[in-house]
Amino acid sequence: MTRTDPPHAADERTLLDTMLDYERATLLMKTEGLDRAQLNTAVAPSSLTLAGLLKHLAYVEDRWVQSRFLGRSDAELKPWGSAPWHEDRDWEFTSAAADDPEELRELYRAACERSRRATASRGLDELVATPGRDGERWSLRWILLHLIEETARHCGHADLIREAIDGTVGE
Repeated sequence: MTRTDPPHAADERTLLDTMLDYERATLLMKTEGLDRAQLNTAVAPSSLTLAGLLKHLAYVEDRWVQSRFLGRSDAELKPWGSAPWHEDRDWEFTSAAADDPEELRELYRAACERSRRATASRGLDELVATPGRDGERWSLRWILLHLIEETARHCGHADLIREAIDGTVGE
C-alpha cells in the first residue's frame, strides 16, 4: 500500500477514499521494519501495541464493511468468526502477540483491500445490510468517515509507540 497525499480539492467520494487510504498506509508505515518483539512493545501505562493495532484495525475494516455493510455473517469472516470473543473481548489485541509480523501486516492489507473492493461502486447514501441492535442503519458515508476517524486516532497511538521503540518520529 503506497502512502499518497490526498488531493486538496476533489469530489466527496474521492476525498473520503483517498484520506482513508492515506491513514491506512500511515499505520503500515509505522510498523515497517519492526520484528515481533518490537511490534509487541507497549508504552506504560498502556498495554496497546503496534501488533494489536494492526489486528484491531483489520477487524474494524471487516466488521464494518464485510459484516455490517455487506451483511456477511461473522462466522464467514476469518479469523474473526472463530475468535473466542466470549472469553476475551479484546481478543484481536491480545492474540496479536503470537502472530507473525508480516502475517499481521498482510491481514491488515487484505482487510483494507476487501473494503476497497466492496465499497468502490457503492453509493455513499447506501445503508448497511445488517442494522445495529437498536435497528439503526448506517450509511456508507458514515462508515467511511468512521474508518477514517478510527484509523487516524490509532495512527496517533502508533506514532507514540514507534517513537518509544526506536526513536522514529513524524510521518
